[in-house]
Amino acid sequence: MDMQNYSVVSEFVLLGLCSSRYLQNFFFVFFSGMYVAIILGNLLIVVTVISAPNLQSSPMYFLLGNLSFVDMWLASFATPKMIRDFLSDRKIISFGGCMFQIFLFHFAGGAEMVLLVSMAYDRYVAICKPLHYMTMMSRQTCIKLVFISWVIGFLHSISQIAFTVNLPFCGPNKVDSFHCDLPQVIKLACMDTYVLGILMISDSGLISVSCFLLVMISYTAILLSVRQRAAGGVSKALSTCSAHIMVVTLFFGPCIFIYLWPFSEFAVDKFLSVFYTVFTPLLNPFIYTLRNEEMKTAMKKLWNQQVTFH
Repeated sequence: MDMQNYSVVSEFVLLGLCSSRYLQNFFFVFFSGMYVAIILGNLLIVVTVISAPNLQSSPMYFLLGNLSFVDMWLASFATPKMIRDFLSDRKIISFGGCMFQIFLFHFAGGAEMVLLVSMAYDRYVAICKPLHYMTMMSRQTCIKLVFISWVIGFLHSISQIAFTVNLPFCGPNKVDSFHCDLPQVIKLACMDTYVLGILMISDSGLISVSCFLLVMISYTAILLSVRQRAAGGVSKALSTCSAHIMVVTLFFGPCIFIYLWPFSEFAVDKFLSVFYTVFTPLLNPFIYTLRNEEMKTAMKKLWNQQVTFH
């Protein structure tokens, strides 16, 4: 597709997080360290799950490994460019690069939302239907759930980019963010995009709220089921699922807020975007590893094997 046939604008200017040179130098060091930690932390989880036979055969850890893989994509669609732009006076991105950022953001974000629903369903089956757990959460079922998450993420992303790429952009071309954020980009089109914007934002809002509600329904069912079985069951169930609940809250909270007021001019939107794309992928490995003895044991074994091998 020849982008120039559809747009006079060939590039966009990203305004970034701030204009202060001092802060940009600080952010360069800070986010560089954050990004390295994200990649290494999530990669460690993926390698540990693949290397440990007991984790590899567990539906929960299979889904967790895939979540970490998606997190690396989610953190990489814009963060490396944001880090590089901290050292640049003009933060430029090509039209095609901008569209690609939007595609990757919604692709990885949509896939992660569905994966979180799958993980909530896994916990529901494990706690409420333990005798049927290995049957209901067989390896084939887990593969299908992961495949569905990628398909839904892809379809969601295509539905967003198909309309955006054909909008007429003739200036201005300044995006008030550190990446090509969909609400910020479509309002630069040289036409009335209010109705189209509502439809596109509603698409993202629908998948976000739907997945969040499905996750909440799963945990409500878990709590109600355990509560009926024995006293103190609720606290035990909360303890078992607390890591997942923390991840869900941290992931969906900023996302729902951003799309609840999509055309607002809140400066906090930038920082919520940073939280969504940088802090959440970093927190996931810490939450799941520091609160999970089985994962920590597997990592220690993997480390000891590497030390012994060398």
